Amino acid sequence: MEPRPFHLAFPVNDLAATRQFYGDLLGCEEGRSSDCWIDFNLFGHQIVAHLDKHMKPLAMANPVDGKNVPVPHFGVVLTMRQWEALATRLKHAGTDFLINPTIRFRGQAGEQATMFFLDPSGNALEFKAFVDDRQLFVAD
Repeated sequence: MEPRPFHLAFPVNDLAATRQFYGDLLGCEEGRSSDCWIDFNLFGHQIVAHLDKHMKPLAMANPVDGKNVPVPHFGVVLTMRQWEALATRLKHAGTDFLINPTIRFRGQAGEQATMFFLDPSGNALEFKAFVDDRQLFVAD
């Protein structure tokens, strides 16, 4: 079955900063919006930032491959070319990475390029890419 776009609604505490981050920095096309939410096209997926001026990010992490991976987090599995371009753009913008752009599980099933960072409201994002997309769901 051909994958369909997912939809994710998430809280943010500043719509202007959110618009700049997702629109200008990540390059997401803006869709519909109001004074309390904004639709974005995140690499073909619909994400909706909902204003919650009192939201506080959750601060939890689980160890994965020797790194503390923030939970919850969301993002997209990109092509390697898209991932490299995004990593370069984020580095040039001075992004403060939680986990720097790196290769995880090198030489193992599921080897992947990955990076973690926060949006202005403290939501954790992960963008990753596989050399072989068939390994996306490989267990070992």
